[in-house]
Amino acid sequence: MKMRRHILVMIIAAVSLCFPARVNAEPLGKRILLDNGMVLLLAEKHGLPIVTVSVTIKAGKTAEPENNPGLASLTASLLMQGTSIRSANQISEEIDFIGGSLSTSCGDDFATASMRVLKKDLRTGLDLLSDILANPVFDQTEIDRQVKITLADIKRRNGEPGIVAKEAFDKTVFGRNPYGMTSEDVANYLPRLTREQILSFYSTRYMPNNSIISVVGDVTEKEIMVLLNSSFKVWRKTDQSIPIAVPPPAAIRKAVLKINRDITQANIAMGNLGMSRENPDYYAAMVMNYILGSGGFSSRLVDNIRDNKGLAYDVHSVLSAQKEPGAFTIIIQTKNESANEVIEDTLKEIHRIQSELVSEKELADAKAYLTGSFPLRMDTYAKIAVMLTAIEIYNLGLDYPQKYQLLTGAVTREDVLRVAQTYLHPGKIIIVVVANLKKAKLKF
Repeated sequence: MKMRRHILVMIIAAVSLCFPARVNAEPLGKRILLDNGMVLLLAEKHGLPIVTVSVTIKAGKTAEPENNPGLASLTASLLMQGTSIRSANQISEEIDFIGGSLSTSCGDDFATASMRVLKKDLRTGLDLLSDILANPVFDQTEIDRQVKITLADIKRRNGEPGIVAKEAFDKTVFGRNPYGMTSEDVANYLPRLTREQILSFYSTRYMPNNSIISVVGDVTEKEIMVLLNSSFKVWRKTDQSIPIAVPPPAAIRKAVLKINRDITQANIAMGNLGMSRENPDYYAAMVMNYILGSGGFSSRLVDNIRDNKGLAYDVHSVLSAQKEPGAFTIIIQTKNESANEVIEDTLKEIHRIQSELVSEKELADAKAYLTGSFPLRMDTYAKIAVMLTAIEIYNLGLDYPQKYQLLTGAVTREDVLRVAQTYLHPGKIIIVVVANLKKAKLKF
């Protein structure tokens, strides 16, 4: 496995040489501020007669009123369920007729409406996209249906111990901050949700001057400006009203949460509050995280806990860096009886990366993979649209592909040690264990 992983690192590093335009020359796209306040990010790609459009709105979980968890996701899901011009069936039939795709989604910080069409159908696609954003009706029948679907999905998710562990971890780390809202919080709120709350959320969050539109494909600046001004003329800017999120609680001491389930393997989530994406230490932390636990079979956690000792079915670390500080999390699945040993070994690896320099080979392999695989994050129009949006959200600059290579490549062994000491907190770590507690006999 180690040899295969090493070969993969070498292949990805070699593949990166095939994408010189990605890392050396021109900016990824162009930034234009539209009259209605919407930020346009345009990347002209004339190789195929296809255009991808993604509209990102600051209307995710962090924009919800504190006592309305799930409101943002439900609002986003309802955009496709009928407008003042088209029914849900008409929306579906019209996008299918031109062979395109249209969808909405919602995350922690943002809601997104995305579209993909042939160039000849771009006007039709933009008319559909603008319609669902500017003219949703939020019919009560559709609201009731979406609430029922969401509650059924939550019930299903609550039966998955890995999800239970991760949500309990997030709740403990983030507290009343929106990042810590759980499925249980959403399930408790949705039966009390009203159409008026949805309308209020929509009217104060969904506006062009609170949005970013990324356009990638076979279209010129002149063409897209004409089409956007025509399709989005009914979507007018309004005053913004985004609530200030409750900050996560400061960790004072180590906390352990034990959840009993009649299952054969323990699901463990452990870690601490992390950093925002705009933190200048992000690149060094990303390299550190790769070496510790996100680098697959070449990471220390996998090498020690899975390969050498055979204690875990899965072990990996995640560095979640968003608009607000996310979390550093280690996810583990192991036998109930191995939970204590796995937690001990994980803490030892955290202390190790905080107390000694990583090897030159570990550093070189991590940087080779992270820089070599970067072009694969822009190998489709949809991925380029996502990249453009991230560049705008996190103030990365349109020359980010070049800067990413330079900043990641400049990380030193000393940098890895410093960020491990700064951002990992084993003395204040949060540990959540979902297991058969009788068999696990946790001593933590």
